[in-house]
Amino acid sequence: MREPEVARPALLVLLALLLVVPLLGRAGWPSVAGAAFLLEFLSEGRVPALSALTRPPSVRPLAVPGVVADLYTGAECARPPRDPTWAGRPCSLVLVHGLAPTGKNDPRLRRAARLLARAGFAVAVPTVAGLARFRLDPDDVEPVVRTLQAMPPPATLVGISVGAGPALLAAADPRVSDRVAVVLSLGGYASASALAHFYLTARPDLARRFAEANPALMADPTARRAVATGDLAGLSPELRRRLDAVSPERVVQGIRARLLIVHGRDDPLVPFTESLRLADAARALHPRLALVGAIAHVEGAPGRGRPADLLGLWLIARELIAGPAGAL
Repeated sequence: MREPEVARPALLVLLALLLVVPLLGRAGWPSVAGAAFLLEFLSEGRVPALSALTRPPSVRPLAVPGVVADLYTGAECARPPRDPTWAGRPCSLVLVHGLAPTGKNDPRLRRAARLLARAGFAVAVPTVAGLARFRLDPDDVEPVVRTLQAMPPPATLVGISVGAGPALLAAADPRVSDRVAVVLSLGGYASASALAHFYLTARPDLARRFAEANPALMADPTARRAVATGDLAGLSPELRRRLDAVSPERVVQGIRARLLIVHGRDDPLVPFTESLRLADAARALHPRLALVGAIAHVEGAPGRGRPADLLGLWLIARELIAGPAGAL
């Protein structure tokens, strides 16, 4: 069993950031919180750097029409520290889970929500029914849109793994696109067709599980043929339209928010080429992209973090916390 700890060089780099950034003047709390957040996130809580600096958040149900959601809040949102970089930053954050049977109650998701609340956000976590049932459904964008509508703007939107699909689709949705200031894709995808091809050819175990969870789709003989042969070439027009409908690359140009993209170079579940594809589709938005060894899929990868990786992750963590106006 691997130990969920940050490798010693990575720990030293992040500790150096944590000690040095308060001396940088304009860096302020977002820089300190960004370094502390990374220490705790990459170590999976073994190094409680941010927890040592902040109060435990409170958790309560969030009233969202037609959506089951929780709200995590910490003291920082209600009482911002005296820091010029804090003024005007997004305080609301919507966190979208990946393929998680327990939805908002997934233990890792709850830890992430608490950590983000400690970083100074009011964190709304909805259950996305399709993702909880191991499905990619065009309707999955609705709970994300409704949760954004229930939170005070401007908001930050974070999509984890396959949950980056509905998160990015919601960020481009005209109903709420002006409410989103920052959107982060962590281990996400750009093309549902490309992701399906990866599963069929490299992860047939996941392809079979997806097929079992989607009997309505498998009623189409071209879908059954694709699962059996690993070839998507013969898919029906209806299934191709469905895959296009859940592909963020087709709408990314409609995003008005700052786009941050993080992906592990050795991600075993979603290839990093999907984030490259997303960044290319969004090149007009000038996204910040970090392809790193310090993250496996959406969790820390002990022993693989290089100083350059950690610097890139810190810049993204800092911008996530500070908002677009505080970017370095």
